[in-house]
Amino acid sequence: MKTSRIALLASALMCSSAFTAQAADLEVIHWWTSGGEQAAVSLLAKEFDANGKDHWRDSAIAGGEQARAVVMQRILGGDAPQAAQFNNSRQFEELAEAGMLLDLTDLAEKEKWRDVIRPKSILDPCEVDGKLYCIPINIHSDQWLWTNKAIYKEVGLPEPKNWQDVIDQADKIRAAGYIPLAVGGQGWQEDLTFDDVFMGVGGKDLWNRVYVDRDEDAARSKDMAKVFETFGKLRELTDEGSAGRNWNDTTSLVVRGKAAAQAMGDWARGEFVLAGKKAGEDYGCVPGPSESPVLTTGGDVFIFPKQSDPEIEAAQLRLASMLLDPDVQVKFNTAKGSTPVRGDVDMASADSCMQKGLALLEDDANIALPKNAILSSDTDGRIQDLVSQFWNTPSMSIEDVQNQFADILQDGS
Repeated sequence: MKTSRIALLASALMCSSAFTAQAADLEVIHWWTSGGEQAAVSLLAKEFDANGKDHWRDSAIAGGEQARAVVMQRILGGDAPQAAQFNNSRQFEELAEAGMLLDLTDLAEKEKWRDVIRPKSILDPCEVDGKLYCIPINIHSDQWLWTNKAIYKEVGLPEPKNWQDVIDQADKIRAAGYIPLAVGGQGWQEDLTFDDVFMGVGGKDLWNRVYVDRDEDAARSKDMAKVFETFGKLRELTDEGSAGRNWNDTTSLVVRGKAAAQAMGDWARGEFVLAGKKAGEDYGCVPGPSESPVLTTGGDVFIFPKQSDPEIEAAQLRLASMLLDPDVQVKFNTAKGSTPVRGDVDMASADSCMQKGLALLEDDANIALPKNAILSSDTDGRIQDLVSQFWNTPSMSIEDVQNQFADILQDGS
C-alpha cells in the first residue's frame, strides 16, 4: 500500500519541484547534531561551497528516525530536499522503486565507484534493478566498546576483552564509584547494544543463520538464548539516569570519567577527539568486545530526490562526486570517527582506534552485513521494539522474548 502511495505522488513531486528549486542551492537534510558530527558535516559543507558555484543549505534534524520521516514526508508532499542522509540499508528502497531518486549509475561508472569502494558489498543497498541510487560516504561499525583508561588503571583491572569480562568486572568498578557500563535509554541504543552482544557472544555464523538465512532453529537455539541472557545481565551495569539519554551524552560520561565503558558505534570517537582526548592514552576502543571481533559494515549514504530542473540535477551530481573525493573522504572520516569507503586513500595519519578498524576490514572473515541492510525497515523496527521491551521489562522471560524474536523473523521480510 505504501509503495502504491509513493507511486501516485511521484508525478506531483515532479511538477512542484520545478517551481521550488533554486539553481545550485542544495538543501541537505541530515541528523548529525552532536559536537563531533557537526564538525564533520561542516567540513562537507565547506568543501562543497568551495567549488565556487554551488551552496550547501544545511537542514539538521536530531535523530535518524525523525530525519528520515521528515524526508519521506517532504518527498511525498512535493517539497523534496535536494539531498538527504540515510543509512546504508533498505530504508529508501521504495523511493528508488517508485522512480523518485536520481539515478547515479552513469556517474558511478565514470568515476569507477565499483573499483575504489570497499568492501564491494557496501554498494549493494544502493542498487535497485541494476541502477545505483545512493552514494555511501563512510563505513560505520557498531561493534565497539569505548573505555576510560584512567578508571581501569585506578581500579586495577585490564580493559575487558569480551562481554563476560564486562559483567565480571562490574562490581569492582561500581564499588570504586563509577558506572560500569553507560547505556543510553533510547530504543536504537538498546538495540545497538543488543546487536553488539549478539555478534560478540553468538558470533558471525549465528548472526548469518538468524538474519540472512532466517534459520528458525538458530533463532530458537541455546546459543541465541545465551545472547539474550548476557544482554539481560547488562541492565544492572548501567545507571539510573539512563532513560531517554542521548548517545553523545552517554559517551560524555566515559569522556569525563564518570563511566568505565560504553558500547557504541565508531562515531563515538568523534566525541573523544572533540574533547581533546587521545586514543590509546586517554581512551580505549575494544572491537566486539570479543577476542574474535566481527564488524558490520554499515554507514551513511546520501540519496538525491529527483528534480525536474537540470541545473539542480547537475549540482546534485557535483555534490555526489565531491562526497567521494579522496581528500574529502580522509578529512571527513577522520573528523567523523568512521572509515573511508575508498580503499585507495592514505590513512597513515589515522589514530590507533581507526587503525584497528582498518586492519579488521582487510579480511572479509571479520566483516558482516548490518541487520538493517538485511531486514526490511518494518521487520528491523519490530525487532528493535522487542529488544527495547525486553531491556525495560526485567520480568520478561528468556523463553518469551526468544519465541517472539523467532516469530518476527519468520513473519517478516
